[in-house]
Amino acid sequence: MQVRNSREWLNNIMPTNKAELPAIPAKRYFTIGEVSELTGVKQHVLRYWEQEFSELRNVKRRGNRRYYQHGEVLLVRKIRDLLYDDGFTLQGARQRLLGGSAEQAPLTAQQVRTELQSIVDWLDISLGKE
Repeated sequence: MQVRNSREWLNNIMPTNKAELPAIPAKRYFTIGEVSELTGVKQHVLRYWEQEFSELRNVKRRGNRRYYQHGEVLLVRKIRDLLYDDGFTLQGARQRLLGGSAEQAPLTAQQVRTELQSIVDWLDISLGKE
């Protein structure tokens, strides 16, 4: 199977719609594998996010195994939405999680595209190209 672009590849390996994510069961602790399945985020990415987001704290128990609580699973879903769906950078997602307003947070890629397109349209009208 030939993949045309990175977005198509990403859609093939991860669910993109929130409705496609499974419901979070009523458990006290989740393993990293369970969190990966519940959030659509691979395990190595979860380990990396633990270093990048101080809010994401897991419990380590026997054999240095990671266990997440319900709140952390919700937080991983929120981070995933900010990074993958909304197009934030790691820094932008961090700011948003820390309570930064939309004006303080960096623009998403889609917002930048929309703004640039409006400038191009304005220039076309100003120069009489339409």
